[in-house]
Amino acid sequence: MLVIFLQDLGLSLTHIGLMFTLTLLGDAIISILLTTHADKFGRKITLIVGSLLSVITSIIFAISSSFWILLISAIIGVISPSGNEIGPFMAIEISSLSQVTRDVDRTKIMAWYNLFGCFSSATGALICGYILNILNTVCGLNMLTSCRVMMVVYAILQIVQTFLFFTLRSTIEVPNVSLNDSITTPVSQFMGLHKSKYIVFQLCCLFVIDSFAGSFILQSIVSDYFYDKYHTDSTELGRMVFICNLVAGISALFAARLADNIGLILTMVVTHLPSNILLILVPLMPNETSAIVMLCIRYSISQMDVPTRNAYVQGVVDADERSAANGVTNVVRSLGACLGPYFAGILYAQPQYRNYPFYIAGGLKIIYDLLLLWSFKAVKPDHEIMREEKVRGFGRSLYGKTASENTALLTVRV
Repeated sequence: MLVIFLQDLGLSLTHIGLMFTLTLLGDAIISILLTTHADKFGRKITLIVGSLLSVITSIIFAISSSFWILLISAIIGVISPSGNEIGPFMAIEISSLSQVTRDVDRTKIMAWYNLFGCFSSATGALICGYILNILNTVCGLNMLTSCRVMMVVYAILQIVQTFLFFTLRSTIEVPNVSLNDSITTPVSQFMGLHKSKYIVFQLCCLFVIDSFAGSFILQSIVSDYFYDKYHTDSTELGRMVFICNLVAGISALFAARLADNIGLILTMVVTHLPSNILLILVPLMPNETSAIVMLCIRYSISQMDVPTRNAYVQGVVDADERSAANGVTNVVRSLGACLGPYFAGILYAQPQYRNYPFYIAGGLKIIYDLLLLWSFKAVKPDHEIMREEKVRGFGRSLYGKTASENTALLTVRV
């Protein structure tokens, strides 16, 4: 509802676009500042600070009509223009979950975390639309007032979230004895990374390729593609998006079991690579039905790499680097996704190039998968190394390295 709300305030699309761009940039900076120091100053207090910033921003949006006040609050606060995860929360939550779970259970926990996130986001969107409709049609409020009411509801939810963060136990924190023992340079101190900085750097280089490719096929862009090419109505589009998100969320649960058998990196590749081939086939389908079916099949395996990716990052960095590593990789993915929609829009504007975003996205993602397999097939989390040693019955796995050798391997490659 955010665009509708800002338009009803009298803001032009140019001002709204500027606000969204600066908001995403500001949120990225805030996220970096909070997540890279969360393990040092405390994950619980960092989550509370981020949540309070969200509360303040929501209240300002609920009561103010000034473009400049809204712009400043959006830049220094935390609010999501896209409705997706924004701010420092996911990065710190994932590292906190990793702190209180066993290594062998990490991927399964990440899968459930991802599933609940997908369902909660979808449910929130449905409830928001339902309440807006009631306020607008039944209660007789205009759209601007209805949106302000929803901003108040949003602020209340943020207050509840802040209270829940206060109830977190100290077990999510990193033991003080291990904090930043190896940080020696100003860059390392700022980023909150030390022994694992080379691994995180190489992961960032790969993740930015994946996110840039994915930005060519955002759900809104794909929906517009079906609307323009097949004249798919809005009801069918909504059903298509809901089904795609539903199967994507459920499929994440199967990723954990697959990773237990073949490893995290291989799970990421063997599920992601076929999904990208299916993505390239979507515009080549002869009719609307087959294209929608192909897209749904693609979504059924395309998100299985999300919990495994999160679990892998937790497994190859030290405990006191997890929040920083999550924050850096998440922000890099967000920045990588900034330019894709612009180029996709240029291609969609030309009928003869309308299919090219699917080809570009699928091709770049295939390159990402192959580079990921080549770069990290030998860099494995400790629990995978221990499992291999147990199965093979000797001190070192055939392909994996010990934890201390992971950093050395990536240092040489960088």
